[in-house]
Amino acid sequence: MRIWVLHGPNLNLLGTRETAVYGPQTLSDINSEIAAFADENSVKIETFQSNSEGGLVDRIQAAPSSGVDAIVINAAAYTHTSIAIRDALLAVGLPAVEVHLSNIYRREAFRHRSRIADVVIGQVSGFGPQSYLLGILGAMRHVSEKMGKQ
Repeated sequence: MRIWVLHGPNLNLLGTRETAVYGPQTLSDINSEIAAFADENSVKIETFQSNSEGGLVDRIQAAPSSGVDAIVINAAAYTHTSIAIRDALLAVGLPAVEVHLSNIYRREAFRHRSRIADVVIGQVSGFGPQSYLLGILGAMRHVSEKMGKQ
């Protein structure tokens, strides 16, 4: 099984950016946890971060031809604004899971609306870096169940 984990804008600043909200871990720390989880669960995971909406869209569009089975995405601020990311997820037709470090529903009102929620198989938010692992686990289970039905 192959899963891509996509990190959106400003997540490269984790560890120094609003640590009271996002915690002290860096993106490198989180990616290391993801890699360890991948090894423990015999799944191939690649991570990618971009501050550019277009970079994320390009990566999503490349997923099917790269043999990706699912996408786990923290679109960060683009969650609330990007119809382009939503449309790319919809266009590729791969199962996707939306993740967030913080609980977006306990924050500012503008963060309560996700533009991608209606095209993903599920959301995980509010568990810090664990949100990624829970999202990956959900994606793995979804893909495994789908493969079992074929």
